[in-house]
Amino acid sequence: MDNDNKNVVRVGSRKSELALIQTNYVIDCLKKLYPHMEFTIVTMTTLGDRILNVSLPKIGEKSLFTKDLEDALRSNTVDFVVHSLKDLPTSLPEGLAIGAVFEREDPRDALVLREDVKDCTLATLPAGSVIGTSSLRRTAQLRGGYPQLSIVDVRGNLNTRLRKLDAPTREYSALLLASAGLQRMGWKDRISKVLPCSEMKYAVGQGALAVECRVDNDNILQMLAAYNHAETYCRVLAERSFLKTLGGGCSAPVGVSTSLKPFEGNYKLSITGCVWSLDGQTKIDHKMEQTFAQIKRTTKHKLSPEEEGSSKKIKEEEIRSKEDNLIHPLAELDKKILEKKSCEDVKEKRIFCGLSENMSVPIDVIIKCENLGRDLAEALIEKGALEVMKVTQDLIRSSIEKSS
Repeated sequence: MDNDNKNVVRVGSRKSELALIQTNYVIDCLKKLYPHMEFTIVTMTTLGDRILNVSLPKIGEKSLFTKDLEDALRSNTVDFVVHSLKDLPTSLPEGLAIGAVFEREDPRDALVLREDVKDCTLATLPAGSVIGTSSLRRTAQLRGGYPQLSIVDVRGNLNTRLRKLDAPTREYSALLLASAGLQRMGWKDRISKVLPCSEMKYAVGQGALAVECRVDNDNILQMLAAYNHAETYCRVLAERSFLKTLGGGCSAPVGVSTSLKPFEGNYKLSITGCVWSLDGQTKIDHKMEQTFAQIKRTTKHKLSPEEEGSSKKIKEEEIRSKEDNLIHPLAELDKKILEKKSCEDVKEKRIFCGLSENMSVPIDVIIKCENLGRDLAEALIEKGALEVMKVTQDLIRSSIEKSS
């Protein structure tokens, strides 16, 4: 918010319908606390949107859906950007950070079946049925669990993929998609089955919205603070730390599942991480847990919905007036920041796997969440995960060379 008009916030977004729904959701939330502010959306097309005839791993870029938006942030064209967290690499460009992660939606994957086979499951679909997905993670799990099915790459936004499924050619029998995206689009009725974590591990950060901004933009960071959801933050930090330590991304089949639940008067964070071979025949997994006396600095605590329960549709909710969750009105932000700078040296902002420090979470909890993900990755590495990932990357590289 370094532009000339301090009452205007410029928000970066991809042009897809889902991206705009997510961006408008974030804006609507902020308007509840800042009704006098004007939010303008600046849309752009990312590399991942422009190249649709090549599978994601073969494109060879780590920031397919984020780089163009991040360039706009760094050039001060926009003040913040709304992303699906799963699209953001675990290491962000210098000077940028995730200022808030909103409360997570259902992170699981959804099976969307063609109308004439809508009563089937993955196990009962006819042999040779074509399942569309652009994810190596989903592909590997499908090949390992359902070798009778044919897995075919499908690209494009949700609208495009569903049109392909519904086409008269009947090329695809089903699609695997993120449940949260379908929910946000208002297409819950298209979901044939939400796959349990025991059947399909999800992507790191899946189901959560992330708001990325410049590290030095204190006004924006203050605005976002009320929506930096503590429980979601802890879960996704452990997941991103896990992936960062592995060095994985869309170039390797890596999946996770996490839960945060009350446990004997405390709170227990559980995380399971998995790595597969491309054919799904080799699976390396491990589970770890960490307990905390509290997650928030306050005594009040509200857990996110368990991912094994029914998913909730993203919608506007009234922000409850809790003194511990209120942030200063924008008119007071500059004054507060100046007072802070005048009475103490400005501390270097701490970043954890791209996430700015969540001020409502005790720092020892943040560090333990980051360590939990790292320790999980190291446990998989001891079991041979890096060797499995290397074979996958070599196969992809060989495939690229043959097609070029």
